[in-house]
Amino acid sequence: MKCNRLDTAQADFGERLAALTAWSEERDGRLEADVREILQAVRWRGDAALLEYSERLDRLPAASVGELEVSAAAMQAALERIPADQRKALEAAAARIRDYHGRQQQESWQYRDADGTLLGQQISALERAGIYVPGGKAAYPSSVLMNALPAKVAGVEQVIMVVPAPGGERNDMVLAAAAIAGVDRLFTLGGAQAVAALAYGTETVPAVDKIVGPGNRWVAEAKRQVFGTVGIDMIAGPSEILVVADGDNDPDWIAMDLFSQAEHDEDARAMLISPDGDFLDRVEASMDRLVTELEREEIVRAAMAARGALIRVRDLDEAMALVNRIAPEHLELALEGAEQWAQRVRHAGAIFLGRHTPEAFGDYCAGPNHVLPTSATARFSSPLGVYDFQKRTSLIGCSPRSAKALAATASVLARGEGLTAHARSAEYRGGEGE
Repeated sequence: MKCNRLDTAQADFGERLAALTAWSEERDGRLEADVREILQAVRWRGDAALLEYSERLDRLPAASVGELEVSAAAMQAALERIPADQRKALEAAAARIRDYHGRQQQESWQYRDADGTLLGQQISALERAGIYVPGGKAAYPSSVLMNALPAKVAGVEQVIMVVPAPGGERNDMVLAAAAIAGVDRLFTLGGAQAVAALAYGTETVPAVDKIVGPGNRWVAEAKRQVFGTVGIDMIAGPSEILVVADGDNDPDWIAMDLFSQAEHDEDARAMLISPDGDFLDRVEASMDRLVTELEREEIVRAAMAARGALIRVRDLDEAMALVNRIAPEHLELALEGAEQWAQRVRHAGAIFLGRHTPEAFGDYCAGPNHVLPTSATARFSSPLGVYDFQKRTSLIGCSPRSAKALAATASVLARGEGLTAHARSAEYRGGEGE
């Protein structure tokens, strides 16, 4: 199968790597305008606009938006209806995800400084969060768990979920996952219109404080446009995996790890870095043989040809430098002493340590969140977590004595900025200007 081969010793290596790793969300003027039209229609016409778009875009006619809501009883019925092994797997994954995110809880704190001023930080959860779960071409119960459970652990009062159901087809595993995660309300809505409903609210769908979860380019553009009215988690690009491996790995394992991300879509990026050229050859041979066994063979072939790469480096030190340059969403360190090598990594969404830790574990059941920064945004972004559903409020409380101490400093700084009212407000508390 076709896959790019690179070597850091090549004169044009930097140029070729940049071409493979670059991902530009080209601003599509037509898409932007179409999404804006949908957002405004839902904002001003509410349920009526939602019903029109659901019938036209999702082939889902309904007399009211209430008909598009899935009751708690229906979610519970789906949980009881799915095969026992699916229920067991969902519940096991949920328990691990809930336990991991429980350790992210932040506590409020306060103290008094030397002047007697009370200072602190108060932690509070969002009142209402919206989660978008992709649907249509595939079902993603894992996304339900990864988005809803951190919100619930954070203490969000109400989690509102939207998921497309083209033609009215509802996926039982998705509904079952919603029941397990404690989703409060669920609507079979998708696309930009679902984002609009969550952002602005309608007669039936409540407005939320933050929208999280992945979607297609319509959803991504809608999230971009409603940001500011509501919070969002991120605007995600295509899925990515970067594997750093030595020659002591099973090439079939590494080939399938690369495929695990390449099968998402044709824009996915899967790369392997190794100082062992012979191992790269063996992985390439495994890829040629194993790709024919995949249900999504065409997608994998397209992704590997466009953005896949087998990269030879001089040594593992150079490999670590490349890792930080690429800042991957998923990073596998299939190496001896992986924990020590991980300390050299500054930029990655999630790191999978050792030969027995495939990225797929993180997608489903390891515990950490699978909503991760893509497109090199791991340089400044973090995985979705409890902290995304909590706010931090500063606390400041002065006694008469501490107010006098702060007033002198505040007055000088305010007058230096030409803000006299600020200065006088401070001076009143400090006993001056009365």
